[in-house]
Amino acid sequence: MSTRHREQHKLGTVGWLRAAVLGANDGIVSTSSLILGVAASHATHQGILVAGIASLVAGAMSMATGEYISVQSQADTEQAALAKERDELGENPKGEHQELTNIYIARGLDAALAKQVASQLMTHDALSAHARDELGITEAFSAKPLQAAIASAMSFAAGAVLPLLVAAFAPLEHLILSVAIASLIFLAFLGGLAARTGGASVLRGILRVTFWSVVAMAATAAIGALFGTVV
Repeated sequence: MSTRHREQHKLGTVGWLRAAVLGANDGIVSTSSLILGVAASHATHQGILVAGIASLVAGAMSMATGEYISVQSQADTEQAALAKERDELGENPKGEHQELTNIYIARGLDAALAKQVASQLMTHDALSAHARDELGITEAFSAKPLQAAIASAMSFAAGAVLPLLVAAFAPLEHLILSVAIASLIFLAFLGGLAARTGGASVLRGILRVTFWSVVAMAATAAIGALFGTVV
């Protein structure tokens, strides 16, 4: 009875994990810090919630816009590189064949096998072969601006809504402490989950996220208390 050998690697999750963690972490830290700053200024409960909602919407839109522009620039660069490669294949196919052969030789194939592999791949799809092995562009990892923008906005909003919900239901006199503790719990869980999924140290991931989040929240709360209204 034959068994199929499957290897489980963490590297496949790194790309989406980094983007999701970055967006959710920004959402929690930004919104909770703003809520704490506004609350420390002795604002009303309604004013705190309005500020939190504004932070969620503005942050999500900012993340989406920034991610779209960044990834679209990458997509434009990839398309320009592919267009240039397409022209070179039309103008000098022998030179491009030799270039692909040299790539495979550098990876460990002997010259005869490298030449044969290059010939077969170029016969099948020359542009795809050069895009993948010369330029490092593949369909799975090619830039997708709209998808990246939507994912960034959603991950930010998912993170931002957590401290906002705590602020909405916590009594005003306990709001600062409730939001701070809840946000740190959310961030610790997020940092630990990301570290575990990526195969890194869970404790280190938790400490790294919570430490810098405490710094951000404390700084914003201090500013709110310093320049806020006196009651």
